[in-house]
Amino acid sequence: MMRRSVVAGRWACLVLAAGLLAGCTAESGNGGTSGEGSPGSASAEAARPASLAVVPPSGAADVAPGEPVSVRATDGRLTEVTLRNPEGEAVAGVLSADGTSWEFADGLGYGKQYTLTAVAVGGDGRQVTSTSTFTTVAKPRKTISVSLNMQDGETVGVGMPLIFTFGSKVADRAAAERALKVVTEPVTEGAFRWMSDSMVIWRPKDYWQPGTKISVEAAIYGKPLGGGAYGLEDRAAKITVGDKVVVVADGASHQAKVMVNDAEVRTLPISMGKSGHTTPVGTYTVMSEHNGYTMDSGTYGVPADTPGGYRTFVRYAVRLSNSGIFYHSAPWSVGSQGRRNVSHGCINLSDANAKWLMDLSKKGDLFTVTNSGGQPLEATDGWSVWQLPWQTWTTPTTS
Repeated sequence: MMRRSVVAGRWACLVLAAGLLAGCTAESGNGGTSGEGSPGSASAEAARPASLAVVPPSGAADVAPGEPVSVRATDGRLTEVTLRNPEGEAVAGVLSADGTSWEFADGLGYGKQYTLTAVAVGGDGRQVTSTSTFTTVAKPRKTISVSLNMQDGETVGVGMPLIFTFGSKVADRAAAERALKVVTEPVTEGAFRWMSDSMVIWRPKDYWQPGTKISVEAAIYGKPLGGGAYGLEDRAAKITVGDKVVVVADGASHQAKVMVNDAEVRTLPISMGKSGHTTPVGTYTVMSEHNGYTMDSGTYGVPADTPGGYRTFVRYAVRLSNSGIFYHSAPWSVGSQGRRNVSHGCINLSDANAKWLMDLSKKGDLFTVTNSGGQPLEATDGWSVWQLPWQTWTTPTTS
């Protein structure tokens, strides 16, 4: 289990070497005082003793296991830092290249006592030592897990939202966001938005640029998330944005135009939702793909054995929303595809066309529905984050 902490110190203990030098001025030959860059001033600067800031301070109790353990030296360099667990074993940390700071970033255990010893040498040549003994939270009242909507190594579409779903309500959203990290290459502007008390999504301002490398980390282990709850376990993934694949399905012409990297590659005959079952209008994001899937009206409250109900197996199905909108193979409606809308809301294609499109598409690709006569697609229905303009996306939500 990976355990990494985000540097965000809450305590500081300052240990100062004895005998701090007082500032002084020396009389110059013309009666004036030495300037800021005079030899006397430079000597005083170089001869300062080191000071150490240690986090957490000695005696601290109920320290969150995911909070940082760190040391920073001022006017000196660290020569030795040792963090020991209850068994007396040294726990490895990372010393900065300039020797002025040290950090432990892999998470502590619950209900344990640790001892941190730091040694530094100041500009005055003297050694300064600080020792901090502290204990972590004995037992969390509650732990909260988190899951990601991506797999490590995946290639995704240009509309891919980065979704963090917590196992239960998060009381302290700000604390949760501090534990989440999104790094992109090239750098991409984006922002978080909470869609519920347990789900937060990061999306870019505009569609991803093909080829973008994305690193996602949810370093929640041992982090306080409010209400006495702590993060259960870290999650991380690295993904890559693939070709730009966009489908525009027109309910008036009964055709779907397929574009790859802004070039049209094929137009497919389709059938959308009939009257009373019209397909919502808007931009969907591909959520999942299925070789073999049973379309069941019972998922939206209409039992298969009642009027208007159905339970039908299809060979190829791609989910576009949580409410049950798919594009899928529908050999029974081939005669209507390209001519009229006869489905219960999904986008019908022939077996061959559904397979071709599913082979081309991937999670995060974009599928826009126009002229269907349906209501606007809800931004909270599946991964339909592009239904919200950027100004709305970045407007803070309330708990």
